[in-house]
Amino acid sequence: MGYMAAHGLKRARPAELVPGTVSVITVRMDYLPATTPPGWQAIEFARLTRPSEGIVSVYARGRDYHKVLRKRLQHLSDRIAAHVGLLGHRVFTDSAPVLEAELAARSGQGWRGKHTLLLSREAGSMFFLGEIYVDLALPLSEPVLGHCGSCNACIEVCPTQAIVAPHQLDARRCISYLTIEHAGPIPLELRPLIGNRIYGCDDCQLICPWNKFAQRSALPDFDERKGLAGSQLATLFAWSEDDFLRFTEGSPIRRIGHERWLRNIAVAMGNALHKGGASELRQALALRAEHPSELVREHVAWALAG
Repeated sequence: MGYMAAHGLKRARPAELVPGTVSVITVRMDYLPATTPPGWQAIEFARLTRPSEGIVSVYARGRDYHKVLRKRLQHLSDRIAAHVGLLGHRVFTDSAPVLEAELAARSGQGWRGKHTLLLSREAGSMFFLGEIYVDLALPLSEPVLGHCGSCNACIEVCPTQAIVAPHQLDARRCISYLTIEHAGPIPLELRPLIGNRIYGCDDCQLICPWNKFAQRSALPDFDERKGLAGSQLATLFAWSEDDFLRFTEGSPIRRIGHERWLRNIAVAMGNALHKGGASELRQALALRAEHPSELVREHVAWALAG
């Protein structure tokens, strides 16, 4: 991602990103909804067998985690300052060129799994990470040993083979990158592999044995919003831009914008049609065939051509 490269070594040198930084406090926050049932991984995998249903990554079905975690990190900083006095600090949560997973691993929050995400023996990987850069010298915490062993489940399950080797991810093939961070056309050879995933991908986490220990969130913020789980692609594709902004208010989904939302869903609808999907999908796509956006038109045309 360009913004990461633009900041160069500041990513690995906290004191260059925030002058005066002496220590980094790392935190994690669980995000599985409180009502998540036992066997939730199988439930999520089953969505892949319903090609006309749009799949939004579990973490994105509730409130924008940036806002929730940042606010809580600031409250924690205020409490620390109340004990130590004047505290120079800055909080981060996926909001700057910070090597979050590596910092968390070095501070003992867990270890880097073969999918590159952080894993914890107590909480799996279904959590967000955050940091507080402080100008206060703190005792160092020790990293923990990795516990993936010979398991390669995450590598084998990846739909686009984005995990090219243990601990090596080619973001250009990752469905989460393609549907969220990537702004242009989705590469033709990867479109059929995306299936009905319209925002993010959880497969490498769903298959991971350690996520049997994933914890439910104590916060209502991450409860599923109506419409972001189990909705039909045709319904989501019919959202106007005003609908999109209304239904995604306070959601991390809003930042990709309506154009990329339609692009992603068009790919999923094309994949559903290739599997013999209902004619209503073709009708819904045809209504967007002359969309003002070239990006949307191109993906709609691809979907209809299948």
